[in-house]
Amino acid sequence: MIALGIILGFVALVVMTYFGAYNGLVKAKVAVENAWSGIDVQLKRRYDLIPNLINTVKGYAKHEADTLANVTKARTAAMGVPSGDVKEQAAAENILSGTLKSIFALSEAYPDLKANQSFIELQQELSNTEDQIAASRRIYNSNVTILNTKVQSVPSNIVAGISGFKNAEFFELDEAERAAAAKPPEVSF
Repeated sequence: MIALGIILGFVALVVMTYFGAYNGLVKAKVAVENAWSGIDVQLKRRYDLIPNLINTVKGYAKHEADTLANVTKARTAAMGVPSGDVKEQAAAENILSGTLKSIFALSEAYPDLKANQSFIELQQELSNTEDQIAASRRIYNSNVTILNTKVQSVPSNIVAGISGFKNAEFFELDEAERAAAAKPPEVSF
């Protein structure tokens, strides 16, 4: 009778541990998916702003058709990444960010463009959107860290293996973006 009680107690402990670990993994996975949707919203906002920016620049920088075409091509490629492919999305977004910088560099060569109110507003909107993407990326990567820790630590790693939970990929900047983000802004008067 005592042995049966010990066995049932042990089985109950194992079952509770399993379900606790499983629910923790589910919670972490849902948090990662939710954080990714935050990034996705900001990326779509950026995609929506780019055509307006291109149209504004077109009127001033008629000789820069290649630059504008590159931005359009990078935007199309970024929008075409299959949903959930974090690594490919990060690569496409890094290319798009680089082409957007080339548009903002054009404003230095075209003073009228630099002074255009629509261009200034779009530039500010894109800057705000980039800040939101960075914040969303930090939240996403934090949730990925939590999920990956659960997938790799005992006893939840056993549950993860049985239930098919996998490590999630981080949404990372490329090396040029990382260096630019680490560099303090230059201020000149």
